[in-house]
Amino acid sequence: MADYTQIIITIVGVLGSGAIWSYLKARLEAKTELKKHDNENNDTVQFRDDLKSRVKNLESLLTQAGKEKDELRQSVLDLTAEVHALRVEVDYLKKENERLKMK
Repeated sequence: MADYTQIIITIVGVLGSGAIWSYLKARLEAKTELKKHDNENNDTVQFRDDLKSRVKNLESLLTQAGKEKDELRQSVLDLTAEVHALRVEVDYLKKENERLKMK
């Protein structure tokens, strides 16, 4: 009889520990899900996410402004070269005009 009681106690203990383990696992998962839900609805998390999106937007605008600045710088260099060429041409035409007036 003692052997049967030990076997029954062992079976009840094994089944009970498995049930306790399942209960603790489900409880931990529920707590984790609740914390995740609380974090998603938390004002600071929403504020942080808003700031992240604003930073990404500002970074893209900054990159775009840098490209536009480089394009404008190249345009200024091109216009400066063109003005220099026109000055040389005007000087040449003035000299040619003076030469023709002297004739």
